Amino acid sequence: MNIIGQDTAIEAFHDALRSGRIHHAWLLAGPRGVGKARFAQAAATRLLAEAAGPPIALPDLLTPPDHPTARLLAAGSHPDFRRLERAYREKTNDHARNITVDQVRSLQTLFATTPSFSDRRAVIIDAADDMERGAANALLKNLEEPPAGTTFFLVSHAPGRLLPTIRSRCRVLRFGLIGDADMVAILRAELPDANDAEIAALVAAGEGSPGRALRFAGLDIAALDQMIAALIREGDAGNARSVALARALALKSAQPRYEAFLERVPGHVAAVARQRSGAALADAIRVWEEARSLAGAAVPLSLDPQATVFTLAGMLASLAPGSARISSPA
Repeated sequence: MNIIGQDTAIEAFHDALRSGRIHHAWLLAGPRGVGKARFAQAAATRLLAEAAGPPIALPDLLTPPDHPTARLLAAGSHPDFRRLERAYREKTNDHARNITVDQVRSLQTLFATTPSFSDRRAVIIDAADDMERGAANALLKNLEEPPAGTTFFLVSHAPGRLLPTIRSRCRVLRFGLIGDADMVAILRAELPDANDAEIAALVAAGEGSPGRALRFAGLDIAALDQMIAALIREGDAGNARSVALARALALKSAQPRYEAFLERVPGHVAAVARQRSGAALADAIRVWEEARSLAGAAVPLSLDPQATVFTLAGMLASLAPGSARISSPA
């Protein structure tokens, strides 16, 4: 599993691995979509593989896919490994809101026995931010008195939300946004059939996060961004653009593009705000706050997509020079 753009974190863990002094808990902190979960899986695989043998000659955190440990992990059947994440709920076709205390307590069955293939075990919690309070307290007990040979990898998008006592017991590895050249390399590897124009549009939309960019793959994000930019630049005096966009994105088949629109709008407004000052800046900030609030609530509250898009389009159009604010959908 190759990891691009996070050389500092890779070197730090690899150095610890070579020295034999592996901290029992690693906090992988940074923005969403920059490779923290991929790093955790690669690090856990390399850790368990080196402990069990045969020896690995590959650099960094690479493990041959035919290594016995790698095969067991790929099959989801390695007895010395656990991954905790929000449970998938088949009835509602979504994920639970939190990682529960029962999920964390279930680790005790792992810790109650000796490791099967070596003296090492690995646990990934993705994301640690998702733990409910009871789960966090249960994990803290394991971090305070770590089971022998166990290494924890805590993926965190917002480490400030974690208990200070959890943070203090972890070695922190910080993950930053990915540069454009590395973004291109990652996206070409993940999307071998994408053309240069789509890759370029995804790099721009990803803003340093390959995970974010990949969510937009296949959605013609460039055209969507162009429509948003046109509303900001030219306004929408007759509401024709807002109505057409609202109708197009309200279709059931357009749900992924609708959600991409919701995600993209606040960023476009923020870009406008950064270019303004005085009263114009205050107006842009107010629009940004309103747009972020509406866009963030639209899916969780099941707001009407057509009315939501129309309202957001009106907010965008209000930023155009000389445009009047539209306050109600057509």
